[in-house]
This record gives sequence, structure tokens and C-alpha cells, in this order.
Amino acid sequence: MQVSVLASGSKGNSIFIELDGTRVLVDAGISARRIKKSLAELQVDVSTLDGIFITHEHRDHINGLRTLSRQYHLPIYTREDTFRSMYCAAEVPEECFHEVGDGLRLGKVRIQAFNIPHDAADPVGYVLSGSRKCTVATDLGFVTSNVQAAMEQSDVLVLEANHDPELLRQGSYPWPLKQRILGNRGHLSNSDAAWALARLKRRPRQVLLAHLSAENNRPEVARDTVLDILRQQGIQDAASRLLITSQEERVSYQIN
Repeated sequence: MQVSVLASGSKGNSIFIELDGTRVLVDAGISARRIKKSLAELQVDVSTLDGIFITHEHRDHINGLRTLSRQYHLPIYTREDTFRSMYCAAEVPEECFHEVGDGLRLGKVRIQAFNIPHDAADPVGYVLSGSRKCTVATDLGFVTSNVQAAMEQSDVLVLEANHDPELLRQGSYPWPLKQRILGNRGHLSNSDAAWALARLKRRPRQVLLAHLSAENNRPEVARDTVLDILRQQGIQDAASRLLITSQEERVSYQIN
């Protein structure tokens, strides 16, 4: 299994996952050109993708979707309300859209969608299960029992660590936006991500902390906050299992 976070943050998000011969993108929130270039660096032709799975309709998760759908006619999987709410829905070929429902099978891989709390039409996270398990849980205001259950038994977990609450409160965002981010349909804080990890009965081989805010977080703050909480809970090997994703650079992890 290979998991490559091509980009993650408020400017654009896209994750490439290859498992048991199935290749997918989760979100396409950066330009199609950048997605194509990043995949080429992984020796993957974008035309060989088995599908694009969209978590929700916000622009930083779909900005490259229109071009990819037109150029390559790749299958796009998401909830129907999400597709209908996309700003570019009318420009995406109708035949490319497939209702994801609660899940489906592509080749040897079962891909399940699970509900997440976020201020979008019908947002979801994804679990990919085959010989390994990868879970993507970003853009969520808090970790529900449903989300916690989806993360359990993952080999690789892509988990949001969007902000440090104090940096957010002291930052330049207008108060209504701060309230939105801090709300239960906003974004996950570093400490909330840490406690979700601490509650897992079986911790992943690798956790990729994702969707870090450029203004309201810092990579070192996210890492230190998560590690401090995990160590306080008696989890001493967490540092070797943690990667911080980036808005600008690809971050990859592979299990043979």
C-alpha cells in the first residue's frame, strides 16, 4: 500500500492511494496539472486511476476536478448532494458521476464512506480496505463515535490537525470565521486529533496529520501537541509513527 498526500491545507487537498492494484485519488483540490505532475513523479499515469473520491464540495477539495473529468473521463464517486452542490457540477460530464452511497468495491478493495460533521452538503470520510486498511478523516468539527470506529484498525490514517485554538483566537481571522472553525461542524484541533489517536485500541503504523492551517497552526506546534498528549497517555513510540503533511510538498508512506 502506498499513501501519498499530494497536498493538504486550506489552499488545496488531494491524496493518492494505491492498494492491491487499485489506484484512487481522495479529493482533487489542486490543479489538474499539479496532480498529473505529482503522480508522474510517483511513476503513475493519471489515466490509470480507478476513480476520484470526493469528501465534500468545498473548492479546496475539488478545484482540479472539472479539468480531470473532461480530459480523462475518470469516474467520480461522492454523495449525490455533494455532487449537486459543487460549483462546477454543470461542467463535469454527467456520466462521470457515481453515487458512492455507503461504499463500493473496486477490484480487490472495499471503499466505504462514513459521515463526518462539517459545514457541507453531505460530507464523508473514506476507508479503503483490502490486504491493508487506510482511513481518511479530515474536515470535521469533532470526532464522533462513527468517525472513531472508522479509524480503528487502520494501518495508515490521514487525520486532520487543522489548528491550535490559541493561535486561532489570536490570529487575524474575523470572529465569525473563528467561530465556524472552532464549532462542531468546523475543523479539528491538534489536541482533538491527539485524543482521537489516544482512544484507538490499535494504533496505526503511520499517522499523517493533515489540513494544517497556514495561519492558525505550525507543523512543530501540531507535532508537539499531539506527541505530548500521546506520551501523557503512556504511548511512547508515537514519534516514529507520525508524519506532517504539507500544502506545498508531497508526503508519502508505503507499506510493502
